[in-house]
Amino acid sequence: MKSSVKTSCTCTLRYLLLLILINNYAWDTSALSNLEDGVKLYVQDNHVVMDNGLVQVNISNPSGFVTGVQYNGTDNLLEIENEEHNRGYWDLHLSQRGKRGSQFLINGTSFKVIVQNETQVEISFTRTWNSSASSSLSDPSDSNRADWAPLNLDIRYVMLKGSSGFYTYGIYEHVHGFPDFNLNGTRVAFKLRKDKFQYLAISKTRQRRMPLPEDRVPPRGEVLQYKEATLLVDPVEPELKGQVDDKYMYALNSEDIKVHGWVSSEASDPLVGFWHITPSDEYRGGGPLKQELTSHVGPASLTVFLSSHYMGQDKIPMFGNGEPWKKVYGPVFLYLNSAPPSTNESALWDDANEQLQQEAQKWPYNFLASTDYPRSDQRGTVNGRILVRDRFVSKEDIPAVDAYVGLAFPGEVGSWQTECKVLYPSISLYGCMFMYFSFKISMYDLNFQPKETDLHSVVQGYQFWTRAGPDGSFTIKNVHSGEYNLYAWVPGFIGDYKYGNLITVKEGMCIYVTISLLLITSVLRLFTYIHTFVIKTGDSIELDDDLVYEPPRNGSTLWEIGIPDRTAAEFFIPDVDPKYVNPLYLSQDRFRQYGLWEQYSVLYPTKDLVYTVNSSSCQKDWFFAQVTRKLGDKVYNSITWQIKFNLDSVDQGTIYKLRVALASTHGAKLQIRLNNLSREIPHFTTGGTYKDNAIARHGIHGLYLLFNVDVKSDWLKDGENTIFLSQVKGEGPFQGIMYDYIRFEAPAKDERRKEERTNAEARIYFCTTKCLINVFISCLLIFLM
Repeated sequence: MKSSVKTSCTCTLRYLLLLILINNYAWDTSALSNLEDGVKLYVQDNHVVMDNGLVQVNISNPSGFVTGVQYNGTDNLLEIENEEHNRGYWDLHLSQRGKRGSQFLINGTSFKVIVQNETQVEISFTRTWNSSASSSLSDPSDSNRADWAPLNLDIRYVMLKGSSGFYTYGIYEHVHGFPDFNLNGTRVAFKLRKDKFQYLAISKTRQRRMPLPEDRVPPRGEVLQYKEATLLVDPVEPELKGQVDDKYMYALNSEDIKVHGWVSSEASDPLVGFWHITPSDEYRGGGPLKQELTSHVGPASLTVFLSSHYMGQDKIPMFGNGEPWKKVYGPVFLYLNSAPPSTNESALWDDANEQLQQEAQKWPYNFLASTDYPRSDQRGTVNGRILVRDRFVSKEDIPAVDAYVGLAFPGEVGSWQTECKVLYPSISLYGCMFMYFSFKISMYDLNFQPKETDLHSVVQGYQFWTRAGPDGSFTIKNVHSGEYNLYAWVPGFIGDYKYGNLITVKEGMCIYVTISLLLITSVLRLFTYIHTFVIKTGDSIELDDDLVYEPPRNGSTLWEIGIPDRTAAEFFIPDVDPKYVNPLYLSQDRFRQYGLWEQYSVLYPTKDLVYTVNSSSCQKDWFFAQVTRKLGDKVYNSITWQIKFNLDSVDQGTIYKLRVALASTHGAKLQIRLNNLSREIPHFTTGGTYKDNAIARHGIHGLYLLFNVDVKSDWLKDGENTIFLSQVKGEGPFQGIMYDYIRFEAPAKDERRKEERTNAEARIYFCTTKCLINVFISCLLIFLM
């Protein structure tokens, strides 16, 4: 026991001494510059230079491209063989309705000094949309310029005294008179020197030496089933031969994208780390489980703010003509550190992670000059406690341990996972009137005098998430002003929760009156959700009562497959084909290996998967994805899985319930039949699903879906029963489904059925009243307009 404690203390001491060494080494070797002079700004005809004695950043003027980063004796950490616009830049991926998208570099047309003093420099590179320049482009894809992009863009760079790095953030705006467009993606990217940076680190355990960019190009590399995946046939470093490189292997959940980057090779003197640090993911849409790229071969280092990856092109933000929208992306801290050549590369990641903790304590930053980025006293806090009520699990309400709890734009249950901004085309007529009515009311202050305002706080699309503690308590900090629904989901339980009341954070107002969209569309909620919680920015709110989530449930569990955690990680992951190995994932995240979808055809060449309840194991017998079967070169067919289970005695005249939770779908269509595969019309079909492409991109989850299937007792029989799960789309290798969890429930008890009948009668009773009230509200809103 004493020996283990002594060993632990020794390791901790060594770790602390190493971090001190890294810190002192960076400072000592940078002492050639005068740190006491503070931050200097040099403005030249074609370039602007920020220099604080530790780091020097060279930016093209007025385009705003980062052309050079000088640090610790190295003249430029960015790839000097690239053209200046292809070293450090912000970009957009845009499209017009019904047309293929194109990538545009954000090329500024105007430069301005925002802040300049001894302790800080902040500079701005802006581009205002030019309708005449845009109309001169016959096709946006014909040009690399951003003339077509109907946005006002403001890219900022910030440097502080004594800081080993620099910050960047962007302000995007779409205003009245700007045309339609779709925002497919946006990011900030840096291309590092390939002769220096070969060690990638995106987390504590996901670190490795990477191939060179030329290793991906024939004849050194062989492109596999899609262009991003390459087999290293003859790499420069022979030990990498036979491995597969694919940028999607290095994606992370948004909640985990905190610090990632590159470390220079061992031959460098000294070792240098280049890191993206993001203390908050409030500006990313899609919730905490949305996956994004980080860093990949190039060496490229990215912060992706928005993309269709793991979500699908049909879920990207679509802007209508003149639709107002404004959003701040970032800030991101580009952190640099260094250490002697003998240092292990992972130590620089540890140091960067320590810097992340310091940045997180300072969030939200108080040194940014833009008024569009709210400071801490302009934000609010929401505190509460969430419980789970499932009487088939516990007779008492139980804490929602580790629940994901977040604030996002008002919408339907679970809408947060595809929300990046308000999609007006998807809002009903009542919803549009609700938006307008709320906007009209907010134009008056406490004395009912007109007050200048806009719709930006409603449509910017920020999300704020946290995790509940052991007792279900949660705190959501640093919330922007705006209107939100509170959403949640609880690991271990199916479905989504949405709090019934709107939560409003409004700067400078103590009272803010609004009407919930649910109020207009449901009379039954009229009396329950008439009020809205209001937070004055800088204050916090305590929700009056415990929030209680009642997950979908009819009766007791007869059997279940999997764990309701929104991933397929617990299911069988096959061994990778030895021809396509990435050694990083042999002992962790094995689902990230290339080509696992093809292993289904190897394991099931002619017959499909059959799972027997109480005999099979989901870890061994349930393949992680229901994909297509490969019959030949580019020839595939659909497959049908079976679940076999026994019922001693069917409860006649009742309804059983089948819960099917999906972790991912791509171009799939699921049909469910019971005990009769030849039945022409399936008992249930999902219809259209998502196209999140998580199977091809090595994600173990994409977009979550839950289907609740009523199973009539006359579809069942005493003894053995079979559920047939048919994925009927079979045109390609990546069409398929990843299941999260399947549960078969007994019929509801008599008391429950009686309650349901009572509720049904109540709904019929209120039907006429609901129609009359809806008509009255419509007339009232039209009158107020």
